[in-house]
Amino acid sequence: MAAGKLYAKEDRRKMLGETVDIPFLILVLLLLTVGLIMLYSASSAQSMYDTLYTSSVKYLQKQAACAGIGLACMWLFSRIPAAFWLRIAWPLYGVSIALLLLVLVAGESVNGARRWINIAGLQFQPSEIAKFTMIVLFAKLTKGFGTDARKFRYGVLGFGGALLGILIPLALEKHLSAIMLMGAVAVVIMFVAGTHPKWLLAGAGAAVVFVIVYVSFMGYAGDRITAWLHPESDPSDKGYQILQSLYAIGSGGLFGLGFGKSRQKYLYLPFQYNDYIFAIVCEELGLIGAALIIALFGALIFRGFWIALRASDRFSTVLAAGLIALIAVQTILNLCVVTNLLPSTGIAMPFFSYGGTALAVNLGEMGILLSISRQRNKTKNQEVTT
Repeated sequence: MAAGKLYAKEDRRKMLGETVDIPFLILVLLLLTVGLIMLYSASSAQSMYDTLYTSSVKYLQKQAACAGIGLACMWLFSRIPAAFWLRIAWPLYGVSIALLLLVLVAGESVNGARRWINIAGLQFQPSEIAKFTMIVLFAKLTKGFGTDARKFRYGVLGFGGALLGILIPLALEKHLSAIMLMGAVAVVIMFVAGTHPKWLLAGAGAAVVFVIVYVSFMGYAGDRITAWLHPESDPSDKGYQILQSLYAIGSGGLFGLGFGKSRQKYLYLPFQYNDYIFAIVCEELGLIGAALIIALFGALIFRGFWIALRASDRFSTVLAAGLIALIAVQTILNLCVVTNLLPSTGIAMPFFSYGGTALAVNLGEMGILLSISRQRNKTKNQEVTT
């Protein structure tokens, strides 16, 4: 009897792997901790203003609650085999499209764009769920296509058709940032899946044309382009935000003004605790502190791709690569926007920017990567469709 229990435990341990990838877990927890600390500093002045100077932790409390939910999801998902997501890929895709369409009908409008819905008192952004769904579905399609992913019929029309099902509702929502982000991540996944590079280059050209046409018809997006190219031409309106961001970054110098000592967070820099939180990081921690945080993100991304390369099957490899690519693209785009290398896109910084839905989803996605890391010592089973 005792021997039977021992063998059962050993079999279960082999099924789950010895342990999750500890370096990756530590990096996630470090970024989350530093992100919450910086969110408190960046949002404290806005919180005092919004609560009539009664609380400096309004935004931190909400973010911490969502971090708790996200950590619970991360733990749960780290125990669920990747095969589970393979089975529910299409149902998830259908639910995501339904939620995106629901936004158009019953969503809350902010600055002329509908992106949020409220269900039973819970407010969330369906586009965050759609990003995850796209990655899961692309991984499933990759498994099914096999080596045929190099062909136009599968590698372009197959992936492209699935992507359009999500991008069309997002375009109707005027959610250009999500479209750009998902398009970039899709290209990474298609490259990993084996789509011929010539089709990816053609797709990139088509994407550039689409963005130009889209911006031409969307006035608010066109204003962002103007602010990006010539912020000094309208310093009190269209160029105000990016100029304040650059002031914050420049005033931080090498070592920063010190934690909590930002001046721009006192209602000078709009969205200082959201899309532009990295400007406050630079102001308070300086170039050295900002570089260390970027290094943490770099280590997380590198380790994530390391896990993907050592996954036990094709689906898990593509799923892990897509999830870590999502973090990488978000981080790079956010840094480029804050430093005015790109026009404002509304893309948040993972683990740092205020936003409960995004934080909880990001942590849940890291849990899936941890689950995949359990299988890293097994021989890869490459499914090939002939």
